[in-house]
Amino acid sequence: MCDANAMGATMEAAPFAFSCAPPFLTARFSAPRRTLGWSMLHPGFSIVRDIVWVEVRDRDLPPEVDACAFLRAKLASIGLPQALAFMTARDIRRHHFRQSRVEDVEAACLTTVGLSNGERVGARKPFRALVGTINTLIHVSRPLTDGAFVEAISIAAQARTAAIVETWRPPAGPAITGTGTDCIVVAAPCGGEPMACAGLHTAVGEAIGGAVYAATREGVEAWALDMARARGASTV
Repeated sequence: MCDANAMGATMEAAPFAFSCAPPFLTARFSAPRRTLGWSMLHPGFSIVRDIVWVEVRDRDLPPEVDACAFLRAKLASIGLPQALAFMTARDIRRHHFRQSRVEDVEAACLTTVGLSNGERVGARKPFRALVGTINTLIHVSRPLTDGAFVEAISIAAQARTAAIVETWRPPAGPAITGTGTDCIVVAAPCGGEPMACAGLHTAVGEAIGGAVYAATREGVEAWALDMARARGASTV
């Protein structure tokens, strides 16, 4: 359960600590947070303290393997069986963190960005398992109502897409707006008076957009550089 009395995080305090020890990238809050997203093990609204990125390869998940069971086993192996988790084939050492403060609200974003599973909204390609994807965690310093959580998700998605469209053009085909396996999770304190709105006209919406855009853009640029290096190595 979420302890409301433990949730008075100040603007100066770091929203979460994170560490990278491949194949895991782990973020831990100082106390449980309420979350909204579509992660495999904690879809919808949930209360968690730990968020884990798990780097995987095709050989880890052949068709006969239950992906959720695989993920639970991975989390249990590091003593975090209740964690919210992402899976990605992106090198998780390529993670990106940015913060944005607007008025009395602070947003922080931690993301990994891979685009080999790129899609354009309104069209889709044949499904490809375990390819590069975008997994994004956003923390806001103020509690949110259910409606504000939903607005926050929409702002994060807009910021992610703007960063992709403005930074990356596939070698062939139209610009992409995301990947087929993207996941976004918004986290906020459990206690206190919740903010009722988180749209583009609000301070929290601006803070979320700024943090997500900056982190995603940096991730896209890193992805493009890695792909250019890989193409160059393949021609040597």
